[in-house]
Amino acid sequence: MTTVGIATGVGRGTGEECARRLVGMVDVLLLADRSEAAASAVAKDLAGRGGHTVVEALGVDVTDRDDLARLAEHSDGLGTLRAVAHTETVPPEEGDWRRILGVDFVSGVLLAEALRPLAVAGTAFVYLASVSPLIAHIEPDPQVAAVLDTPLEGDFRTRIREAIGPAVEDPAWAYPWATYGVHRFVRAEAVRLGPVGARVCSLSPGAIDTPETRMEAARHSSVRQLIEHTPLGRTGRCEEVAAVAAFLLSDGASFVSGVDIVVDGGLCAAVSDD
Repeated sequence: MTTVGIATGVGRGTGEECARRLVGMVDVLLLADRSEAAASAVAKDLAGRGGHTVVEALGVDVTDRDDLARLAEHSDGLGTLRAVAHTETVPPEEGDWRRILGVDFVSGVLLAEALRPLAVAGTAFVYLASVSPLIAHIEPDPQVAAVLDTPLEGDFRTRIREAIGPAVEDPAWAYPWATYGVHRFVRAEAVRLGPVGARVCSLSPGAIDTPETRMEAARHSSVRQLIEHTPLGRTGRCEEVAAVAAFLLSDGASFVSGVDIVVDGGLCAAVSDD
């Protein structure tokens, strides 16, 4: 049986590190990124490092149903889907609220829609989220929850803006709502996947050492304060997040599903005690 792995958002940071961790875990690894050139560069670097693993780069827009359908069809033609790490994200400093909601939340739901028919016993999914909704203590009322639970119906962005209000147009507020949507979606998806023996979790990093985090820390005291509040006294590394993702995708986590795993150096614990 040929096993297939998929990693999205591999052009940088956590996505690239997840791709590195998946090499050796599957027979064929598909690297998907909206920049095919970026995915190809990572594939070239990984070539030959994973022994038997064949690495292939694909240009994929994770917000486009047709692109995702082609990804699913290609994966199905190669073998049995074993592991999926969905890390495509738009940080608040890089996009407007509509794009953040689309990439950080809706794209994961679209990916699940495309790949769910391929899930079998042993298939595992990890969706990248964030600690931001935990720190913001997001607790939606029933109207907002109903919209979050139906992101593929109608104009989701218009509906969520009407439900939450104009505050969601601030990228710094859209991001925690988007990643809270991931948390909520994963719980529901675990119930759908369980009967076939497949699993799904979300993964919520805290302050991770990336160019974007460094830029935001230089601009905003609130970001610097989060880093200072982290009990371990430092930012995390992308490879530390990827290591947890790899565990969740491994057979060692075969009874872990429907939960969010926090990788934040103790930040949420510190904030909750404030």
